[in-house]
Amino acid sequence: MLPILLALAFIAIIIFVVIAGRPDEFIVTRSIKISAPPEKVFPHVNDLHQWEAWSPWAKLDPNAKNSFAGPDSGPGAAMSWDGNKKIGAGRRTITGSTVNEQIRFKLEFIRPFQATNIAEFTFKPESNETVLTWSMSGRNNFFIKAFGLFMNCDQMIGGDFEKGLATMKSVAEAV
Repeated sequence: MLPILLALAFIAIIIFVVIAGRPDEFIVTRSIKISAPPEKVFPHVNDLHQWEAWSPWAKLDPNAKNSFAGPDSGPGAAMSWDGNKKIGAGRRTITGSTVNEQIRFKLEFIRPFQATNIAEFTFKPESNETVLTWSMSGRNNFFIKAFGLFMNCDQMIGGDFEKGLATMKSVAEAV
């Protein structure tokens, strides 16, 4: 019996070391080229009321409860959501906005897990087009590090970013 307990303890220590050794920080980034200048794309991100038209999570729970606080757009504008298990609950607040160039958000996730991350959109003009880049960065706690052993978070979150950017392209090019 003792050898089995020692073997299990050794395996548990190895798993703990592997999880603890995973990166403390993450960043997920995706980009798309949109056939519209930044001034046509920027308002779709800077005004949180417009997110429903392109957000990949809006489609996952059309019945989510959204509420807004602060100004309609720009720094201080905030949107809270509370939805099904696919989108959870949280709040995004614009912390910085440079017209037609960059928007920065504080993301506070409440459910299904608690986390605070930073998201950023950059708008790079190229001729009469825009390269829109969406990124999210944050810290990996022990639970997220363990979760990452079984799920590729970059592919999971990045896939949602790709869907949202593709919809944004359609919305911005239709204007």
